[in-house]
Amino acid sequence: MDAVNDYIADFARFITASPSSYHAAAEVARRLDTAGFQRLDEEAAWDETSGGRYIVRDGAVIAWLQPAASAPSTPFRILGAHTDSPAFKLKPSPTTGHLGWLQAGVEVYGGPLLNSWLDRELELAGRLALRDGTETVVRTGPFLRIPQLAIHLERGANEGLTLDRQRHVQPVWGIGNAREADLLAHIAAFAGVDRDDIAGYDLLTADTHVPERFGLDGAFFAAGRMDNLTSVYAGLVALLEAHRSGADADHISVLAAFDHEELGSQSRSGASGPILDDVLTRIGEGLGATRSQQKQAYAASWCLSADAGHAVHPNYSEKHDAANQPFAGEGVLLKINANQRYATDAAGAALVARLSASVAAPYQEFVSNNTVPCGSTIGPLTATRLGIRTVDVGVPLLSMHSAREMVHVDDAAALAGLSTAFFAGA
Repeated sequence: MDAVNDYIADFARFITASPSSYHAAAEVARRLDTAGFQRLDEEAAWDETSGGRYIVRDGAVIAWLQPAASAPSTPFRILGAHTDSPAFKLKPSPTTGHLGWLQAGVEVYGGPLLNSWLDRELELAGRLALRDGTETVVRTGPFLRIPQLAIHLERGANEGLTLDRQRHVQPVWGIGNAREADLLAHIAAFAGVDRDDIAGYDLLTADTHVPERFGLDGAFFAAGRMDNLTSVYAGLVALLEAHRSGADADHISVLAAFDHEELGSQSRSGASGPILDDVLTRIGEGLGATRSQQKQAYAASWCLSADAGHAVHPNYSEKHDAANQPFAGEGVLLKINANQRYATDAAGAALVARLSASVAAPYQEFVSNNTVPCGSTIGPLTATRLGIRTVDVGVPLLSMHSAREMVHVDDAAALAGLSTAFFAGA
């Protein structure tokens, strides 16, 4: 239990440091630097030395551990995850307002549970692009709030709350005349830059409530952005453990933390984009791989696609499959879908069974109710783009896509155990 406690305590620190995908990428990079990984520049030539290396592209990170004995056809073991979460993104001309209230113009990012964002102290977090071509990350701390209409003014709110995505979710941040105010000037002050130097920005809302354990024996953990920082953190812990162990594996271990999964992954830093193929190709070229040898490596490779899934909900059991109901605290989900919304097949299920047995980390099968179609993950995208065998797993959550989600602490730690076994070659 001490190991679980330590894991969750550090996971809480990781989440707190990661209010946006850009911050998550920066925090992963910071921890990799501390462990001795080398950051590579995509615009420069890469050396062929072994060891730990990584790149950051926007809000995505690809990190890998290359054994000294790596050859042109050495396979990869890739843990895929994503750094972004549903939220609200700041629009151009963001300073708005009405009736003396200063508001921020925002656009819905991904598929958030809109009502969960009401009456919370929010921050803006992300990156600023400056006129000199540099970028910096910024976070405001508690600065905005989307106030809900009082029950006295909408007596039927408890019978059915409907939020207009344009009119009802614009947060307030002050009192004054919107024509005279400038939200970006305040953000510039938080970043320590000149307002006139801001040429572009990618800023999203994040809940500022700190992560908390709760429930009987502290078994539950609540925080924002656990879809999918649970997997990013587990993969990072596993990669760092592989680095510390010093074992000369027969594969190259890769953590691929993509951005923009919540939007469909179609970006230069998303799983549908070229980032992973770019990195794997350059690793292969550094090892002298021909195209045929690169394909040999892919054919012997595995991708563990790790993304959050659904625990059975005690108040909505009819939304789950009657025979497959994953319980909180019973382990990692093996995610299965007949229509390949998840990439798991029989061979992938056998791999997860071996990984689970090797570290005594439990797992349980998840399949959707036929009347409640599931979402998808980066798994099928990776399998389709690269032809690499892929299996989908993840931790079971409640309140997925809420501003604040919850997980059983044992399940979060179990994913790290499974991921560690994956990189160890079990």
